Amino acid sequence: MTSSSPSSFDSEQFKAEQRQRWDSVAAGWKEWWQTFEIAAQKVNDRLVELAEIRPGQKVLDIATGIGEPAVSAARKLIKVDVSGNKIDDTGYVVASDISTQMLAIAKQRAGALGLQDIIEFREGDTEMLELAGSSFDVVLSRWGLMFMPNLNNTLNRIHQVLIPGGRFVCAVWAEASKVPFISFPLNIVMHELNVPPHPPGTPGPFALSDINILQNALSNTGFTDIQHVRLNVTFEFPSVEDYINYTKAIGSTIKTMLSKESVNRQEEVWNIVTEQVRNDYAAVGHSTNVNNQPVKIDNECICVAAKKL
Repeated sequence: MTSSSPSSFDSEQFKAEQRQRWDSVAAGWKEWWQTFEIAAQKVNDRLVELAEIRPGQKVLDIATGIGEPAVSAARKLIKVDVSGNKIDDTGYVVASDISTQMLAIAKQRAGALGLQDIIEFREGDTEMLELAGSSFDVVLSRWGLMFMPNLNNTLNRIHQVLIPGGRFVCAVWAEASKVPFISFPLNIVMHELNVPPHPPGTPGPFALSDINILQNALSNTGFTDIQHVRLNVTFEFPSVEDYINYTKAIGSTIKTMLSKESVNRQEEVWNIVTEQVRNDYAAVGHSTNVNNQPVKIDNECICVAAKKL
């Protein structure tokens, strides 16, 4: 939690709510993860590149969700000869998450790719994971760090488990206005339901959008050689209806907000969201049916890398 977080904030209650929320949308992620990863794979690749992952290394992925970037890292750990035969698979990945149901999807993905022997999945709170000190060459996290209620504690834990010279690489979202994929429908729902914005410092998708917060926290923890790059991540859907169905299925915050409303009110709000998405992001002219117009949304992601001395 950053220093600006409200004093009444209960981090343990927040973690419990996060676990419940992610579990509640896991079925949606199982349905939509492939669509999501088409866009997100470039982020996985950049994280793995910045981490300089090599065969034989030991990698920790925190808040792995549906298994990324753990899966992408695992692929890099396998060394093959010119004929494609495996000659080195001594590296391994430990992938952790707070959600049982999300980890179930990750395990299925790893198994389908034949990576089950080099990825170990662990359920648990990042701050409380039982890991030996100086035991990992690399720690990764994709779009998870900003949900950690105790940022400094989490970074200290990451620093402890890294070997000297080890790297920590993560991805966070830029400010809300640059991530309409998430913020656009969320802002509409909050406006319609008169939901006030979260107090500054509250964990959430945009909590680390000010890169200075994360850079300062990393530096104070003892990390050096801190650098960042910004990536454009474009999410595409065949139709407005597909994007709305995706958002309904995986948008845990929106789902929680709307759960207090009547069925008719929920439908009314979703109709408003649908219309505004169609007006702002649908590709006009691709179909005479307004519901079949494809949706394309550009977003800014920040990848951050740091090294332990």
